[in-house]
Amino acid sequence: MSLQSLTTDELSTFKAEQEAAYAALGSAGLSLDITRGKPSPEQLDLSSALLTMPGDDFRSAAGVDTRNYGGLHGLPELREIFAELLGVPVDQLLAADNASLSLMHDTLAFALLHGTPESPTPWAGQDIAFLCPSPGYDRHFALAEHLGFRLIPVDLHEDGPDVAQVRQHAADPAVKGIWIVPTYANPTGAVVSESVAAELAAIETGAPDFRIYWDNAYAVHHLTAERVKTPDILGLASAAGHPNRPLVFASTSKITFAGSGVSFLGGSPENVAWYLGHLGFRTIGPDKVNQLRHARFFGDADGVLAHMERHRAILEPKFAIVERVLSDRLGPHGVASWTQPKGGYFVSLDVTEGTANRVVQLAKDIGLALTPAGSSFPYQTDPRDQNIRVAPTLPSLTDLEAAMEALATCVLLAAAEKAQTP
Repeated sequence: MSLQSLTTDELSTFKAEQEAAYAALGSAGLSLDITRGKPSPEQLDLSSALLTMPGDDFRSAAGVDTRNYGGLHGLPELREIFAELLGVPVDQLLAADNASLSLMHDTLAFALLHGTPESPTPWAGQDIAFLCPSPGYDRHFALAEHLGFRLIPVDLHEDGPDVAQVRQHAADPAVKGIWIVPTYANPTGAVVSESVAAELAAIETGAPDFRIYWDNAYAVHHLTAERVKTPDILGLASAAGHPNRPLVFASTSKITFAGSGVSFLGGSPENVAWYLGHLGFRTIGPDKVNQLRHARFFGDADGVLAHMERHRAILEPKFAIVERVLSDRLGPHGVASWTQPKGGYFVSLDVTEGTANRVVQLAKDIGLALTPAGSSFPYQTDPRDQNIRVAPTLPSLTDLEAAMEALATCVLLAAAEKAQTP
């Protein structure tokens, strides 16, 4: 029965029941954490063979000694594998070190210092704004804020950002770009449709150097048998007459080892040349030994997909726990809604408006760590105070079950408190 349908006495009884359940949790000595989307130890074990590679055979397919300097583009054999998976021509894809966030930082820093191929002047010293589909990835927003950019929220729908809002804001020359996770977005699991991608590629912008930061972090992170395909943003942008608009990012951070994977940057030939022209002053080359072991570990694109099926076998039961507990505990009371992603690492939970911060505090007080409310919005501010990102990947099945049960109790208690507030 929904809380809205309860009488005053029934609501008081319901609230007392939640208070009792919450008190029992407080006495249980919980120490649970579902804050960030980290791979579990079982997932990391899937890549243990990397630790013995490349052994004594450290030469690439072309005979290059990977232990030495050079090779800004990255190893061709690894680029070929991920070019197929990411839908980027191999000569337009670079392989780098472990973090795609570093590539995003560098491209923005280069734009600030030197401008992009279309920039009349470097970005530094200007009023720079970025569009932030929300709820979205907190590290994207934090990076832009750290660099001094203004953050402008736009609504994120199941098929991508609200194009009408994007069009309105992008007419401003100060708006230089938009953050997008096209496949299984963090935290909602949204997937950008072909039509939305085409509109974003073709939209008229006030800034000639407007950029789509296309972070395809979860391109192969499927949770069902369906393998959702990401739109070809490079092809769409080129066809629309804006070939330099997209920059494509990805990494193996949640495929192999989170701290020692390989990152990728894709773009138009002009963007690739622009990036390499500046990168050559920062480094003499990436970690080619690590790239070689990844290439040998996977073998080919099918090897990556087979590896991701092993990840899915570990993760699918965890997402099933989240769905079951939320449906059983919250569904009957009409106090929350949540996403049912087909891939990625998160579930986006919307609780009763005005209670997300209260839920997070209640959880903290009984030993359950949640991502701070508002984290998925620019400036860490959710205007409705209702969104909480749930990250079910790291805990064991037993700990995740306990965490979700505790979270449900906190959501129900906060909702009952809110319903009793005059």
